[in-house]
Amino acid sequence: MGPMDLPVMPPVSPMLAKSVTSIPADASYEPKWDGFRSICFRDGDEVELGSRNERPMTRYFPELVEAAKAELPDRCVIDGEIIIATDHGLDFEALQLRLHPAASRVRMLAEQIPASFIAFDLLALGESDYTGRPFTQRRAALVDALTDTGQSFHVTPASTDLATARRWFDEFEGAGLDGIIAKPLDLTYQPDKRVMFKIKHERTADCVVAGYRVHKSGEDAIGSLLLGLYKHDGTLASVGVIGAFPMARRRELFTELQPLVTTFDEHPWNWAAHMVGDRTPRRNEGSRWNAGKDLSFVPLRPELVVEVRYDHMEGERFRHTAQFNRWRPDRDPRSCTYEQLEHPVTFKLGDIVPGLG
Repeated sequence: MGPMDLPVMPPVSPMLAKSVTSIPADASYEPKWDGFRSICFRDGDEVELGSRNERPMTRYFPELVEAAKAELPDRCVIDGEIIIATDHGLDFEALQLRLHPAASRVRMLAEQIPASFIAFDLLALGESDYTGRPFTQRRAALVDALTDTGQSFHVTPASTDLATARRWFDEFEGAGLDGIIAKPLDLTYQPDKRVMFKIKHERTADCVVAGYRVHKSGEDAIGSLLLGLYKHDGTLASVGVIGAFPMARRRELFTELQPLVTTFDEHPWNWAAHMVGDRTPRRNEGSRWNAGKDLSFVPLRPELVVEVRYDHMEGERFRHTAQFNRWRPDRDPRSCTYEQLEHPVTFKLGDIVPGLG
């Protein structure tokens, strides 16, 4: 096996999108896939999976390396998204678990929950560099090159019809897709430039502030606020955090919240009761994946209501960090339920890309 020799060589930073509030006309539209952005380079038996920060992700997705050799043209460079598809839509958590230092663990996960690659752009094929060609030509060549692919590599659906794009924006969210990408038809491939457009869902929700974490500087300041929503059965679910405040505001909040500080025994999130002796502050940090049951927080009486902006849910939680909008002193904390959230139509990934999920 010799070194790679392709018309476009790694590393390449992917072409990016800037946020706009409405879907522009006269473009090619695609669902916005929520996974790890990756450019896949194949030269015979040599395969590399690049990433947004140019560090290769090849070692974390051995099943895609094998699939690339079986399913892709012998020499090609393809831009796309590494995703994990389930019956319940995209699973970003499972994807993050892959970034593990132990090769044995990666191999086990690759067998149990294999990833897929959604292709949406073509940078090179055979001897030809496609980056200078208009998107319409790259898209046609991509579809052509990947017609008979197998289990793992799929071409994203795309349409130049604005009405279709609007329908996708509304419908596909139920499968975990978080918006629409619009590409000008004559766009050349421009690495690291924000020349495409993304239109994402942005919604607001009124949440209960149920606790806070202290700022990492160690002073009397708030690091983040823990948010809750009430479920049907009256229990308070942990839905995420907000944490983007200027330092001066973090100190003020610390003082303002002191009267609401309570004990775990009187708090709806008395998880410590189930995990006796496991309340050391740093022990569980970073366990966003442990259903939010991080014990390193100061419990507050659930009386304050805050309106936050979020793009979409993953299960019961906000998929990305929510943003502070405003305080809602007029709202009864008990009225902060899941009912207020928009419930996207549940859409199966297999209806969007045959063979997924």
